[in-house]
Amino acid sequence: MYRPGAATTNRGGVPTDSVDSVVTLDQVPRWIDAEQRYLYANEDPAFPNTYFPDPLAPASGSEINGDGILSKFPVDHEVNSKIYLWRGDPWNLEVDAVVNSTNENLDEAHSSPGLHAAAGPGLAEECATLGGCRTGMAKVTKAYDLPARRVIHTVGPKYAIKYHTAAENALSHCYRSCLELLIENGLQSIAMGCIYTESKNYPREPAAHVAIRTVRRFLEKQKDKIQAIVFCTTTSSDTEIYKRLLPLYFPRDKQEEAIAITKLPADVGDENGETVIDERKIRIKPLPKTKKTVPREPQTTLDIPINDVGLVRRNSSYLDSYLDPTFMSLIKDPDQRRKEQWERTIEEQNRWNCFKMLGYGELGGPPLSAAEEYSLHSRYLAKANSVNLSDIAEMKIIYRGGVDSEGRPVLVIVGAHFLLRCLDLERFILHVVKEFEPLIQKPYTIVYFHSAASLQMQPDLGWMKRLQQILGRKHQRNLHAIYVLHPTFGLKAAIFALQLLVDNERMHVIDSQAWKKVVYVDRLLQLFRYVPREQLTIPDFVFQHDLEVNGGKGLIVDPRTKYVHQRP
Repeated sequence: MYRPGAATTNRGGVPTDSVDSVVTLDQVPRWIDAEQRYLYANEDPAFPNTYFPDPLAPASGSEINGDGILSKFPVDHEVNSKIYLWRGDPWNLEVDAVVNSTNENLDEAHSSPGLHAAAGPGLAEECATLGGCRTGMAKVTKAYDLPARRVIHTVGPKYAIKYHTAAENALSHCYRSCLELLIENGLQSIAMGCIYTESKNYPREPAAHVAIRTVRRFLEKQKDKIQAIVFCTTTSSDTEIYKRLLPLYFPRDKQEEAIAITKLPADVGDENGETVIDERKIRIKPLPKTKKTVPREPQTTLDIPINDVGLVRRNSSYLDSYLDPTFMSLIKDPDQRRKEQWERTIEEQNRWNCFKMLGYGELGGPPLSAAEEYSLHSRYLAKANSVNLSDIAEMKIIYRGGVDSEGRPVLVIVGAHFLLRCLDLERFILHVVKEFEPLIQKPYTIVYFHSAASLQMQPDLGWMKRLQQILGRKHQRNLHAIYVLHPTFGLKAAIFALQLLVDNERMHVIDSQAWKKVVYVDRLLQLFRYVPREQLTIPDFVFQHDLEVNGGKGLIVDPRTKYVHQRP
């Protein structure tokens, strides 16, 4: 069925397999040798600023670096030399083992598509004798007609928002179990596809984080026993995700390592790559009423009759000589931390009651950590991808435009379409998360049409704070500018309040980083300096509002094409 052959084409810079041909590791480039470098910088050199100066452009092209911060995944050329990224089915590779993502019964129907057809009927017959496999575990069989020597079967977890951490750890255990079986069977190379599947609703990018960091941690301990690990992808979206995340966990130089420090999520797991929850750790408290004393020299023991031992009173302080102070000085009790967090929440809510009375909404409460924001965003993204939001999309409140004058993607928001009375805010948040996700991976721009929006009820600042927490910090970091067309005095006052509501001691009530990127635009022609007209889909009433506000000075609107021409 298979014949030796070379990778025929390149898709996205990753070699692909030809039909029924065997691809050897020599034909797949190693990650350390790959020429591609994913662009993380805030400016895209492919789109130089040849139009108009941007008021938000930095004075000097300084890059973000991680100086002074210790990298959790430092450059390791020996580890990097064992990593490969290849687009295609893993069973076309001539390696020692390939991974099959299946279910608990090891059924052919629920296995990786095409694997059993390529391996022949013998694989299904052997799988039937294994007695199934538990979630997170792995079992090994012969490879039969495949070019590999063995097939390692593993069962990925089903994803549910409520059990996000359990799913993460089960998925991490899948990858680790496969690698452990590889070593136990005396094998050295393995091809691993994406164990998570669409049918199990696991979000792709969070799952890729788990897969890559688990492999990295395993290689750090067992790199002498493994020759090659090939990450195999079958879709362009998975390929792009792995291209973007591999430099974070397998940086190839100091520059990638420095960038990774600023891009990695706050929670990168323990020494095995698994998520750690403080509340589930075993807490050991010091014995009551014990004091640290200098160990005393052992005293001469007295011969006490056995029947009198229970009557002898012994001072518990003798245990002090055996208690290691380093062992006893643990982190603060998580229960105590949670109690303090509740107290801070009440305190912050009381502090901002005056703003709530003025109609700004609920601005109190402690800020979320980076790990909490990442988990919150992942849950909302998974839910957004699993529900039908076409009714929200048809309202055209938020939609994608073209690109700005420097090539950044544009997201358009129409304030007048935000009908608060007839809008399900929770479903709208899901729609926002879904629309933002493809854009916030790189620098992007927002255009907000406030034209006639003051006639509609708008959400309060408390709701805006919650939305910003759900979107996470990435959307603030990669946001280039928010161009606000036809701002009113009330809107400017609200944004000014957002920029000032900062508590220097503890927290940012609403992170002012994004709101300081607001640029007010009074005329359509002024907006077209930053975003070309042909890159925007503009509602008709925006043109009418512009004529009413500005009196038609300096522009003419084509009633058929809605194109704006400057007056001679």
